[in-house]
Amino acid sequence: MDARFDLSADELGLTFAERFAGAGLLIQQSPLPRSAQELVSLRARQINGCGHCADLYTEEVAAAGESAVRLDLVTAWRESTVFTEAEQAAPAPAEEGTRLGDAHHGVSDETWARVRKHDDDDDRTAALAALVTLVNAADRLAVIVHRKGGAYGPGMLAHALD
Repeated sequence: MDARFDLSADELGLTFAERFAGAGLLIQQSPLPRSAQELVSLRARQINGCGHCADLYTEEVAAAGESAVRLDLVTAWRESTVFTEAEQAAPAPAEEGTRLGDAHHGVSDETWARVRKHDDDDDRTAALAALVTLVNAADRLAVIVHRKGGAYGPGMLAHALD
């Protein structure tokens, strides 16, 4: 199935993408550790089944130096030894915040307590919540317009927004 619509070919779509990217940059520059951002982003994208988003994200993170082992084990983060205990506190709220239909109460109190145990910095916590929200919104947008994965190369997104 081909993409239904090219957001970057439309003035409103392009403006939205630029502002969306600005929100992403704010989170990227936040005090939330980059490794936690990567783990959260990839895990939510795997759950959402957005091929384009998983492709784009995996390519960019690998190009930035993330190991193939860690990327491969994101799907099994609970049963792996390559993530620190603090890093493991991040994907749980990503999973629960992504699977709202499955976790009808959203992020559980237990999960939230684990996040705050490993990180009591309000800016990092705000960035984590915003990141889960932003990733899910991006995934849904790409799925709605039928963006497909497999053709992305590192840096392509930055060039598209120049």
